[in-house]
Amino acid sequence: MPEIKTVNPATEEVLNTYTVMSEAEATQAVEATHEAFKEWRKLSHAERAPYLKKIAEKLRENKENLSELMTREVGKLYKDGLTEVELCAQIFEYTAENGPEMLEDEERKHAGGKKRGVVTYQPIGVIYQIQPWNFPLYQPVRVLAANLMTGNGCVLKHAEICTGSGLRLKEICEEAGLPKDLFNVIIIDHDTSDKLIAHKLVRGVTMTGSDKAGSHIGAEAAKNLKKSVLELGSNDAYLVLEDADIETAVKFSTMGRLYNNGQTCVSAKRFIVTEKNYDAFVSAYVDAMKEIPMGDPMDEDTKLGPLSSQGQFETVRDQVKESVEKGAKILCGGEVPDRTGAYYPATVLSEVTPGMPAYDDEIFGPVAAVIRAKDDEDAMRIANDSRYGLGGGIFCTDEEHALKLARDEFDTGMVRINNFGAADPNMPFGGVKNSGYGREHGGFGMKEFVNAKSIFLSS
Repeated sequence: MPEIKTVNPATEEVLNTYTVMSEAEATQAVEATHEAFKEWRKLSHAERAPYLKKIAEKLRENKENLSELMTREVGKLYKDGLTEVELCAQIFEYTAENGPEMLEDEERKHAGGKKRGVVTYQPIGVIYQIQPWNFPLYQPVRVLAANLMTGNGCVLKHAEICTGSGLRLKEICEEAGLPKDLFNVIIIDHDTSDKLIAHKLVRGVTMTGSDKAGSHIGAEAAKNLKKSVLELGSNDAYLVLEDADIETAVKFSTMGRLYNNGQTCVSAKRFIVTEKNYDAFVSAYVDAMKEIPMGDPMDEDTKLGPLSSQGQFETVRDQVKESVEKGAKILCGGEVPDRTGAYYPATVLSEVTPGMPAYDDEIFGPVAAVIRAKDDEDAMRIANDSRYGLGGGIFCTDEEHALKLARDEFDTGMVRINNFGAADPNMPFGGVKNSGYGREHGGFGMKEFVNAKSIFLSS
């Protein structure tokens, strides 16, 4: 059977080798999850909640070894791994505490208000999730927690490079008492994955990744009449408007571009700065990016670790090279360091225009594109000039003005005002346009894969 290897991107050390499953083995995993689901669905939402709380407890108990595993597999800063584990625990707790009320039956009137109706949110079966490597625990957890509360089972195909993290998450869930096989992790190739989407026991498909991959997964799901939720890439724009506080803008623009080594779908990637603030912002921002120490991701003082793999390093390097060939200017970084590991420095590009990867595409690494705008209106126009629409940000001291722009004009699923952050259990997460469809978190994810069943009573 074919094998895959996990490799430490900081040291190039081979960590582990895993055997790829056959189609028959993967199908058996789906069938086992379906059998576990048939019993799990019999529990009430309130009866499921303690299982989720216990998983949160187990995650916290294992936070150090989980964080180190993620660092070794994908180069994530160890301290960021600790934050990720805590977020996962909070998601399980939020779901346990709020799910029973959010999913409880609703009484409604029908037939002119004379008769009763009941809307009940019922589980549908096995949810197949395909997840990327940038948040090895958080990505599967945000689907898993919601669907366990709903009453569904989950099968996970994780990114190859963080296979160990996926398998460890399954172990922790079962150590916490989750019924065996209710959550299964499979190691398969793309052809087998497509066949699983078509399997009659798979009732829903969710995927996080690139828009190219999402287009394929969404098409396969649609062809087989399966509902899908897609959270895809983006090149999020952060606007530095006329009355922005430059110090605040620089602080959160640096954080927003470098968080998770620049490998976050909602990273700040394009910085659109009005003419009034352009020189001041660029000068301060370049100075801040130059000061970022790059090094061992296990070191507390490191602020920028390696990219997740050699392949990811080459992609980022080539995107920068192509952008420069088309006229972009490197203001800092851009030089590949002479060292072992998939390290790429904090980089700022200016003179970025349409037709360049830095303008049109998602650079999944620590590369910022600075774009000059005439004024606030022009900045908003440039921000929306993208095939993506996941997140974005606005730096503006007039919060009401920023709120109006965010609500009425920013064509994205999420907007940050004078701050940066990745996700919050109580707020919906997802995008529009080529950034996908559907929502997770904030209770929305719990209703993505349910049967909203109408029951009409005669009295």
